[in-house]
Amino acid sequence: MPVAPVTKGLGGTITDFPGADPLKDVEVLRKAMKGFGTDEQAIINLLGSRSNKQRVPLLRAYKTSYGKDLVKDLHSELSGDFRKLVLATLKTPAEFDASELHSAIKGAGTDEACLIEILSSRSNAEIKEINRIYKQEYKKSLEDSISGDTSGHFRRLLIALAQGNRDERETVDASLAAQDAQVSLSSLLIDNTHSFDIFYIIFYCFLCVFLLNVYSEYKRWRKKHHAVLLMKCIKNTPAYFAERLYKAMKGAGTKDTTLIRIMVSRSEVDLMDIRKEFVKNYGKSLYTAISGDTSGDYKKLLLKFCGGSD
Repeated sequence: MPVAPVTKGLGGTITDFPGADPLKDVEVLRKAMKGFGTDEQAIINLLGSRSNKQRVPLLRAYKTSYGKDLVKDLHSELSGDFRKLVLATLKTPAEFDASELHSAIKGAGTDEACLIEILSSRSNAEIKEINRIYKQEYKKSLEDSISGDTSGHFRRLLIALAQGNRDERETVDASLAAQDAQVSLSSLLIDNTHSFDIFYIIFYCFLCVFLLNVYSEYKRWRKKHHAVLLMKCIKNTPAYFAERLYKAMKGAGTKDTTLIRIMVSRSEVDLMDIRKEFVKNYGKSLYTAISGDTSGDYKKLLLKFCGGSD
């Protein structure tokens, strides 16, 4: 079977702001929080127009200029989901991912979809940095945390993803791997007397390009929830995130943690592509969906990250 050509995506919605100056930016933030009341719009305008590498240095610049902790000041001035969104923008991608993984694991219940979402969509280099930050912040390895909170096939799946070694498969001859592995997986899917453990061994032994080729056959196993999420992410990452956003806003109540995580983490990666998939698959723009499902300053900053309607 031929491999689908790789097409260049549209990219993110947030880029570097020309001429941004951390010292001037923190002056704006300080003024917005000083005195009676808070100028939320000033905070929205600034943070919603800076890239991550321009926002993170604001923490040090604020400390240097005012001798105060920017995160603590924002935490005391803001509230609710708007506060969560603002504080998320001031973390590096790895710091944000590590904190989201920790939140997904700790406490009663595990946010399994969050674990799959992050671990299956980050590069090997990003996974390794997440592991480093996680160990530094929580004094425990990510793998140990996963092992202690999950079990069985799902645990093995997550640990494999969390090791960040997927580049090694690129050294395999793609055409031979696809031919040999397709036969193996096809047989496995048909003969469900095999242990599901074997499936995961095969699953991680071959190139992602092979997984794309056999996706149609894999649909027979679509009831295996965790593996399906992984396959969706591999097959079409923007469509996968569009679906995650749609479900976060569908029905009564909003899954704000998911909404914040995706809007912040994909804003400089592929949010334009996600917007395209969203309108194609759900008949309305992501901008419209966010506008109808959120409110206030929280909505305003989310829409800044969204970058426009389609």
